[in-house]
Amino acid sequence: MTDAGTARVSAVTSAVARQVHELRAARGWSFEELAGRSGVSKGMLVQIESARTNPSIGTLCRVADAFGVNIARLLEPAEETTVRLTAAGEAPVLWRGEQGGSARLLSGLGEPDLVELWDWWLHPGETHHSPDHPRGTREVLHVLSGTATVMVDGTTHEVRTGETIEFHADREHGYRNTGDEPARLVMVVVTPSGEWDRRTRSRRPRPE
Repeated sequence: MTDAGTARVSAVTSAVARQVHELRAARGWSFEELAGRSGVSKGMLVQIESARTNPSIGTLCRVADAFGVNIARLLEPAEETTVRLTAAGEAPVLWRGEQGGSARLLSGLGEPDLVELWDWWLHPGETHHSPDHPRGTREVLHVLSGTATVMVDGTTHEVRTGETIEFHADREHGYRNTGDEPARLVMVVVTPSGEWDRRTRSRRPRPE
């Protein structure tokens, strides 16, 4: 990894550590409480807040869901701006495939619902499995090039260049590339606002 790449990873790790600590402290939650709500172990949460680990996309999803925010909120820098313009190369890479694929979080909105915009590359042979998101989550996926196989609740759907698929993402789903060429996807994830408790499968409004 280049020095610039290492610096970006370090910046993401530090931002996540700060945001998780602030969100947890604002709610008065212990590590045990956040672990129960998110399904992420206490040990992993301690490492995240100490900036000693670069958490996976799945872990970030679970922590963000518990707080009722999106992943983009966990990556926010300390300073707040009215307008933020980000080059594609500056967007954090939150997943890397074994063959060179990647997933970048281009942007995210937190009000009134949670919206995330992703740029995915799936190289031949790569698969990404996603656990179920909070109840009511929807995904819209558009294939810019190549062909992607989208699995939703045990059923597969072939999505080719120029095609768009929309589905309920509050169930097991995933994406894979069974072709011979890389597939590029643009994805929008929309989740209703509110803290999601995985213990009770229930949502509560976020604190103001």
